[in-house]
Amino acid sequence: MMTYYRLLGLLLIFCWGCTQSPNKFSDPVIERIAEFQDRRQTDSLIHYLLSKEPNYRTEAAKALASVQDSAASMQLGNMLLEDPIVEARTAAAFALGQTPGTASANALIPALQDKESVVLREVLEGLGKTIRSYDLAALKSFKAKDSLTQEGLVWAYYQLGTRGLADSIIVQKAIQFLNPTYSFQTRLGAAHFLSRTPKIKIEKDYQLVAEASTKDVSPLVRMAATNSLRKLDSAKSIPVLVNALRDEDYRVRISAVRALATWSSIKPQKLVITALSDTDESVGVAASEAIKPIAELYDALLAEARRATNSRIQSNLYNAVLSLKPSEEIIQEIKNLYQTSKDPYQQAQLLNSFSPAVAAQEFVANEVIQTNSLVVKSTGTQALANMLQRPEADVKIKTSIAAAFQKIIQQGDPGALGIAAATLTEPSYEFKKIIKDYTFLKEAKAKLSLPKDIEALQPLEEAIAYFEGTAKPLPLKNQFNHPIDWEFVKTINKNQLAKLNTSKGEVIIRLLVEEAPGSVANFVQLAKKNYFNGKYFHRVVPNFVAQAGCNRGDGYGSEDYSIRSEFSSRRYQEGSIGMASAGKDTEGTQWFITHSPTPHLNGKYTIFAEVVKGMEVVHRLQVGDSILSVALD
Repeated sequence: MMTYYRLLGLLLIFCWGCTQSPNKFSDPVIERIAEFQDRRQTDSLIHYLLSKEPNYRTEAAKALASVQDSAASMQLGNMLLEDPIVEARTAAAFALGQTPGTASANALIPALQDKESVVLREVLEGLGKTIRSYDLAALKSFKAKDSLTQEGLVWAYYQLGTRGLADSIIVQKAIQFLNPTYSFQTRLGAAHFLSRTPKIKIEKDYQLVAEASTKDVSPLVRMAATNSLRKLDSAKSIPVLVNALRDEDYRVRISAVRALATWSSIKPQKLVITALSDTDESVGVAASEAIKPIAELYDALLAEARRATNSRIQSNLYNAVLSLKPSEEIIQEIKNLYQTSKDPYQQAQLLNSFSPAVAAQEFVANEVIQTNSLVVKSTGTQALANMLQRPEADVKIKTSIAAAFQKIIQQGDPGALGIAAATLTEPSYEFKKIIKDYTFLKEAKAKLSLPKDIEALQPLEEAIAYFEGTAKPLPLKNQFNHPIDWEFVKTINKNQLAKLNTSKGEVIIRLLVEEAPGSVANFVQLAKKNYFNGKYFHRVVPNFVAQAGCNRGDGYGSEDYSIRSEFSSRRYQEGSIGMASAGKDTEGTQWFITHSPTPHLNGKYTIFAEVVKGMEVVHRLQVGDSILSVALD
C-alpha cells in the first residue's frame, strides 16, 4: 500500500512546473460559455441554463445579460422561479432586467414572492427596467422587508422615473427613502430618482430634500439631492443652494452651481459667477458651462473671461459674451488669443466660443479646412454647426457654411465629416434648397468602412437618404470582428493591477477580467504595446467622467476593430472604469473613469476596472492632461 507521504511526493513531482490559471476561464466550460456570449449565440447559452452544475447555469444567465435576446426570457424566467441556487436566481433576475420586452416583465413579476432578499433586489430593479404601466400595481404594493429590498425598490423607482412611468404615488414613496434612517444605497437611489426623473414635483416634501442636500452624511447623496433642487418652481431653495456652495466636497458645489443656473434672475446668476473662482477648477468649469447670458451681466462676464487662466472657463465665458453682443472687437480679441496659442485644446475651445457669432464664420471655416489638428478640426466644425442655430443665420450664411461643409466632408476626416453630415439633415436649415449636387456625400461614404468609421458612416448614410428623399436608414451595427484570445485571457490575474502614470499623478486600477474578459484583454494588449502612452484625457465632464484612449485626441478616434459589450450586475460608483462606445458592441480603445455614482450608465456600458488608489488624482484631471505610461503590476 502506498503511504500518504510517498503519494504526496509523487504528486509534487508530477505537478512540478504546473501553473494554475489565475482566473475562472481555466475551466473549459466557463470559457465556452463566455465564447458563446462574445459571439451572441443565444441557443447555446440557453442549453447551459439547463446544466446540472449550478455554476454553469449562473454563468450562462450572466452571459445572457449581455446578449439581451428575448428568445431566452422564458427559460430565464423558469430558472428564476425554480432554481434552488440563490446565485443562479439572482443572475437570472439581472439578465431578465437587461432584456427588453414584456416577456421579461412577465417572468419577473411572479418572482416578487422569492424568499431571498438578494434575489428580490435584482427582481425589483429588473422590473423597473421592463414593467409596463398596466402592471405598476405590482411595484406600488410591494412591501420592502429589509435594507436590501428597500434598496431594490428605490432603484426600481429610479428606473421607472427614467422611463417616464413614475406617477405622484411613486414620487411620494421615493422621497421618503431620503430619510437618514435608511441605508446609504437606498438614500442614494432616492436622491438620483429625484435628480434624474423629469417633470416631477417635490414642493410638498421640500424640507426632506433640502435636509438631504445639506445634512446627509454622504457627499454622494448630498450631491444628487442638491441637483434635484433645480426642479423647484420656487426660489425658496436658493438659500439652501447657497449653503451647498460652501460644501467641503466639490461635487456638491457643482450640483449647487447647476441648480442655481436654472434661474434666469440676477441673484442666482451672480452666485454662479462667483463660483467661477472656486478653489476647485472643475467647479469653475461647471459654472462657466451653466451660466445664462444676461444683458446686465455682460461687463462682469467679459471681465471674468479676460482674467480666466483655465482655457475652458475662458472660452465658455467668451461664448456667453458673444451670445449677448457679437462685437467685432471681442471677435478680434478671441482671434488674437487663438493665433498666439500653441495648445490645440485651447485653440479648439476658442473656436467653440465663436458659436454664437456668425460674423466669425469665415474665420472658423478657414481654420477648420486648413488645420492639421484633428481636435481643432472637429471642434471647429461643431462651432459652424452651432452658428446655424442663430436667428441671424440667413440664407447667405447657410450657403457659406454649406460650402465649408462640402470641403470638410471631401477632406474625409471621420470626426469632422460626421458632424457636418449630421447637420446637413436638419430640415429647418433647408440645405436641400442650397445643395443641388450631393454626390460628394456618396464619394465620402465610399472611402469609409466598418467598424472603424461607424460614427461617421451613420450620419453620412442618413444625409444621403435625406437628400434622396428616402426613408431614414436603420442604425448601423458592427459585425463580430475581434474574437477573444482565451489563452491570453487565462494569463491575466483576476486581481490584476495596472498603474496609470498621468501628468497629474499616479492612479492604480484593478482590472475585472472575470467580469469583462474581452475588455480587459483588449486593455492589457494595448497597454503592452504602449498604445495609451501620450494619449490625452480629451473629455472631462465635471462630476461625471474623465475619458481617454482616443488616438485622435477628440473622441472620434478608433482602430480597425471593435469589441463586444460586457454587462455585469456591477454598478457604476466613484472610480468605476467603463468602456466608451457609440452603441452596443462598438467599443474599442476609449475608456472613462467616473467621478461619482452614475446609475444611468448601469447595464449599458461595460465596467472593466475600478480605481483602488489615486482617486484624488482622477478628480483633478482636466482636458489636455495626458497619460505618460501604463504599467501592469
